[in-house]
This record gives sequence, C-alpha cells and structure tokens, in this order.
Amino acid sequence: MELLDLTHNPWLVLASFAVALMAGFTGLSLTQGASRRPVAQRKLLVALAAVALGGGIWSMHFVAMLGMQLPILFYYDPLITLISALAAILVVGLALLVLHFRPRGLREIVIAGALVGTGIVLMHFIGMAGMRLCRPVNGAFDYALALVAAIVLSIVAIWVAYDTRSKRSILIGTIGFAAAVVSVHFVAIALTGFTIGNDIGGAGPAMSKEILAMGVTVAAFVICGAFLLSGVSFIEPEAEETAADLALATPAPDPDGAAGIPYEKDGHTHFAARSQVAAIRAEGHYTVLYLGDEKLFCPWSISEAEKRLASAGMLRCHRSYLIAPAHVTRFERHKDTGTCYFEETGALTKVPVSRSRMAEVREALGL
Repeated sequence: MELLDLTHNPWLVLASFAVALMAGFTGLSLTQGASRRPVAQRKLLVALAAVALGGGIWSMHFVAMLGMQLPILFYYDPLITLISALAAILVVGLALLVLHFRPRGLREIVIAGALVGTGIVLMHFIGMAGMRLCRPVNGAFDYALALVAAIVLSIVAIWVAYDTRSKRSILIGTIGFAAAVVSVHFVAIALTGFTIGNDIGGAGPAMSKEILAMGVTVAAFVICGAFLLSGVSFIEPEAEETAADLALATPAPDPDGAAGIPYEKDGHTHFAARSQVAAIRAEGHYTVLYLGDEKLFCPWSISEAEKRLASAGMLRCHRSYLIAPAHVTRFERHKDTGTCYFEETGALTKVPVSRSRMAEVREALGL
C-alpha cells in the first residue's frame, strides 16, 4: 500500500490555532459564574458554551485540513462532516453539565476533562472518516495514543480554567484548551497515513474543499464574533456592575439581623438564617449547607464561609468543615482528635475534629 506525501500550509496552521484560542476563550468565559445562576440561565449558558467549544474543535480541525495538501483531489461526505461537529458539541456539553450541575471537585474536573478529550478525538476521527477518494489509514495504537494525549491535555486545561474561575485562570485555561485541540489534531495527523481510495459514494453527496471552506469560514466568523462579545464583558472592570446586578447579589436579611447564607434550590437562590445552619462542608470550590434534614448547595467556598460566618460563631473544626457549636449534641474525644455529633440534624450525624482545631472546638463547647 503506497502512502501519499502531504504538506501543510503554515498560515492555515496558525489560523487553526487562532480559531481554537477564540473558541476556548468564548466557551470558558461564557460559563464564568454560571453555577451561581438559576437553573434555566445556567442551562442556556452551558448550551452556548458547548456550541462554542465543540464548534471550535470542529472549525479548528477543518481549517487545518484545508491547509493539508495532498497530491490528489479529495472530497468530504457532508453528513459525516456534520456528525463530527455534533459529536464534539454533545460530548463537550456533557462535560460542562458535570462541571456546572454537580458540586465541583477533583473527580468532576477529571471526568469533565476526560469527556472533552474524548470529544476532541471523536470529532477528529469521525471527520477523517468523511474523506472521499482519499483514505486515512490508522492502527489501534494511533487511536489509543491520540485519546490518551487528548484526555491528559484536556484534564490539565479544565483543571487550570476551573481552579479559581478568575480571569487569569480562564486565560491560561484557554491556552491549554487550544493547545490540547491543536496538539491532538497534528499528533493524530502525524500518525495517519493517506492512500488513494475509490469510495466516492457515502452517506451524502461529495463536498469539495471549496464548499467546506465556505462553511468553515462562516463558523470561524461566528466564533470570532462571539469571541469579541465575550472579550468586551471579560475586560470590563468589575466595579462597573449595574445597580440591578448589585441588588440581585445582595443577600436577603437574616432573621437574626445578619446577612443570610445563600443556597440553590429549585432553580432559585434562597438565603438561610445563620442560626439554623448546623454545619458547612467543602465540596470542591463550593460548599454544602446542613439545614435540618436537607443538604443544600452553597456558592461560597469553605474559606469564604469561614470568613463571613466567624461573627456568627461558626468555626473551622476540620479542613473540610465549619460547625455551629449550638447544634452539637455530643462530643467524643479520640486521643488528639475528636468527633462532634448532631443528633437533631437529619442530614448530618457527625463531623470530625482535627488535632490542630481541638483546642478551639473544646473551648467553643465549654469543655
């Protein structure tokens, strides 16, 4: 089997990287703060971000493919080409659902990164399968190596982008996302051989590179527009929030006279009285409130909750827990550590006390 020689147009290689950068920035910045929004708004933002990221993967791939030059003419099957785009959007959308509809921790970041990497590889090889008159040749090792590279790079990119959700982490995560998409594409191309095929028939009519170029150009234009719109809001100073935004962000008054603790329920943000919360547990970059028989998602981090609730008497008893001493019904000591029991809180039975926090907890309990 004779393999064909191939070359790349360097300008289109650079253009493909630029498309990946813009798509990554648009998708990652769109979802900034999405987890604190009502469910309906969060779903819309996740859907838009999935189209931006998945469409960016597809656009980057085909911009690079337009720059790939073979000594023969070849075409694309439109249906398979469309399927490759939809596969990327759906898998990336699933990753975003994991990140924004579950308490975010290391496990969720790894799962989301693995899904994004899988989406990149699926899009690439489905898109390659749509080639007509030219057949790509790959072995099992090629698929496995591309998948491993995509998953590892995507996990790193997602971890960086979702570490603090700051502007800096989003920018670095954007570079990581673009690097993952472009690296996987060209690693996979380097592992692929191309040979002459005679399969003009396919799921749809043959589509020339010229027609594909028009479609990719439109997709790149949309991504550029979304990038510019996202960039305007991204660089806007945070101090320029409108009065309406500030009003929405202001917690409702607590019955005890202090600001309540925000939590999400049924697509809305509610506020719990500080005196009613028995404990708070860290859940990734967010927390879970234990309120009576309920466990409720709170957008505060454990550090922010500790700072805000110190005046309410809540104290850190473990790196992952804050407790309200008034709700503790029993304390048990285990040499240098301990356990606080909450027999009147249905959603919580006990909380560990670390050695470094023992003295403070015992003092708060009057021991």
